[in-house]
Amino acid sequence: MFSRNDDGKRDGKKSRSLPLLPLRDIIVFPHMVVPLFVGRQKSIAALEEAMAHDKTILLCAQKKAKTNEPSADDIFAVGTIGTIIQLLRLPDGTVKVLVEGKLRARVRRFLDSERFLLAEAEEIEETSDRTVELEALMRSVQSTFEAYVKLNKRIPPEMLTSVASIDDPARLADTIVAHLSLKLNDKQSILETESPTKRLEKLYELMQGEIEILQVEKKIRTRVKKQMEKTQKEYYLNEQMQAIQKELGERDEFKNEIQELEEKIKNKKMSKEATLKAKKELKKLKMMSPMSAEATVVRNYIDWILSLPWYEYTEDKLEIPEAERILDEDHYGLRKPKDRILEYLAVQKLVDKIRGPILCFVGPPGVGKTSLARSIARAMNRKFVRISLGGVRDEAEVRGHRRTYIGALPGKIIQSLKKAGSGNPVFLLDEVDKMSTDFRGDPSAALLEVLDPEQNHSFNDHYLDLDYDLSKVMFICTANTMGGIPGPLQDRMEVIRIAGYTDLEKLSIAQRYLIPKQREVNGLESVPVEWKRRALKALIHKYTKESGVRSLEREVGSVFRKIAKDVLKSGSLEGKQYVITEKAVQRYLGPPRYRYGTAEEEDQIGLTTGLAWTELGGELLTVEAQVMPGKGKLMITGKLGEVMQESAQAAMSYVRSRADLLGLDKRFLENVDIHVHVPEGAIPKDGPSAGITMATTLVSALCRFPVRRDVAMTGEITLRGRVLPIGGLKEKVLAAHRGGIKKVLIPKENAKDVREIPKKVRERLQIVTVESADDVLREALVLEHPETFLRRAPEEPREHAETAAQA
Repeated sequence: MFSRNDDGKRDGKKSRSLPLLPLRDIIVFPHMVVPLFVGRQKSIAALEEAMAHDKTILLCAQKKAKTNEPSADDIFAVGTIGTIIQLLRLPDGTVKVLVEGKLRARVRRFLDSERFLLAEAEEIEETSDRTVELEALMRSVQSTFEAYVKLNKRIPPEMLTSVASIDDPARLADTIVAHLSLKLNDKQSILETESPTKRLEKLYELMQGEIEILQVEKKIRTRVKKQMEKTQKEYYLNEQMQAIQKELGERDEFKNEIQELEEKIKNKKMSKEATLKAKKELKKLKMMSPMSAEATVVRNYIDWILSLPWYEYTEDKLEIPEAERILDEDHYGLRKPKDRILEYLAVQKLVDKIRGPILCFVGPPGVGKTSLARSIARAMNRKFVRISLGGVRDEAEVRGHRRTYIGALPGKIIQSLKKAGSGNPVFLLDEVDKMSTDFRGDPSAALLEVLDPEQNHSFNDHYLDLDYDLSKVMFICTANTMGGIPGPLQDRMEVIRIAGYTDLEKLSIAQRYLIPKQREVNGLESVPVEWKRRALKALIHKYTKESGVRSLEREVGSVFRKIAKDVLKSGSLEGKQYVITEKAVQRYLGPPRYRYGTAEEEDQIGLTTGLAWTELGGELLTVEAQVMPGKGKLMITGKLGEVMQESAQAAMSYVRSRADLLGLDKRFLENVDIHVHVPEGAIPKDGPSAGITMATTLVSALCRFPVRRDVAMTGEITLRGRVLPIGGLKEKVLAAHRGGIKKVLIPKENAKDVREIPKKVRERLQIVTVESADDVLREALVLEHPETFLRRAPEEPREHAETAAQA
């Protein structure tokens, strides 16, 4: 316990120990009477201690109002010494106390006390010389306060009279600041200012800022009031107009429309959220003028909600034999994709609700990706909708626009569901790899939620702003390549690759599907037209160059159009019969556009056939090299990418490392330039899989060994001559088969992929696996003794190592 009789002088200033009451969000100034509600135990103990002695207490504000147990660092150092006028204990344990501020004081130090905060405080003396400048400042502050009171209605006008009668500058500042709506730190700053003159200057500056804010608030209130009066006037006039129309007996179309919408909302089966939203928007519509733009927006929004198939589903027909029959009826071949689809349908039948994977068909154009999705819808007895994502740049195309935009609409997903009229259609997202990104957002990112089975049960379109269940929709994507699809989107898909067709498959497709379809399209059902097998082969080999059958269908249609023209010119069908032979094809379509068969008719030096993969499928790729007198320069042309150029350099390094075994002089590069070229120079080419092709070409050109014309190859090469695996093997082998190649060299690590190649193609081709470039050269070059080529004699390694070390 402390003694109250410890008053003393410290540095000429009077100091004493007083119980301290920490204040939240309030500062008590001298000459100010304030009621306080005290609930903290330490604060109540401080009040009891003060009441037990001379009722004097130190009032200091907390730096942060939320601090429940303030320490010395949490309390401002300058406060007010006050006197307790009245203390009243309330039933809930709190205390109501009325205090009056007497004078400023500074906390010198905190004393030890467990029950309450105890501090040694020294009084701050306030002295000021009355000057003309101070008198002028007092008058300015009084007049500014008068202007403030006129704008702030919360301060009673009587305050002006009491302020005008104050002659002491210190008391004037403390009285006025107590009635201003200032921040706690601003009030504390004024409390800590000892000089009354400086205090009045600060106060004058703060009042000017508050007056500006109050003037702006007044302007805003006036403007809002005028707007409300205008709205009330319009409402009143609308009510009058409706009353007049009613008296005249005119039909109120708007009212009838609202009644119709009300009935639809009542009868439509929707989610709880959608029903509440529709009712809320209808209520808003009733309050609007029928001719206003906002009414049209609200009406369209309600129409969209009502037009969606919330709980309208078609019944699935999941009979596996029937589905298999439909798929085989619509498409020839494609065994793997068909099996995967049938597996999906089988699981659907066994499980009531499945959040299955998103199927993604990847393959070159014209192989039947889109039509396969259409067949799935027919097999499942579901509606079919398709949206093309090619060239879509705006995220709003997928997720819709906010209703705040003029002409806002839902995204393509919701629009397509409305068009389907069913909540569980087969939904085809076509050309998903052709989407692009710009400043309007990334549409592929918006598709992440649509295609995620864990999220799409609550898809939120920006326009609707309602959760819509997409989990029953079967999504199918198509793409030409996986390269254009972002990784997170690929992760949500099960990729089914559809390679190109073999010539035999194309022949069967043309006979079963293309010819009957084009005959019907061109109106020649009653005209006897017979297609010879050789004519179709000529179309496939000499007039089309593709993995799919789209160009083939176009050429078949072109022949039928020529026949249709001939039929109309002759004017009679009697005795007419058209037999389409190879010669007839040339007569109708002109000379062949492509040369079918190997790239070259004879074995040539420095010319090798490689295999490449493009978006259109597999292609034969010719690589040629020429050796000329020069200074060891290696030129690489043909619009090749960086990776392909590096493959050429790696192939060159391999050749140089095997120079002695190839019979080349160690300095063979000093007097020659080598030019490597890949024809069709206008077409960009890239990738590492032409490595062994380039190595074979360089060895052939330098050593003057011809390359077998009926051999094609693919594989990446390392500096040591190892052959690394490549991708797109099936498409490349099919291209070799189309080109009349007899032998294909592939990396040994790609042997596992051979089983994906159709059996008929494997039977017609000799597929050889190679581990090193030495194996490639032995298979590809025309050699007298291939078994000993590039094989070192047993005694040579040491000598060769010494030679290499000297070099």
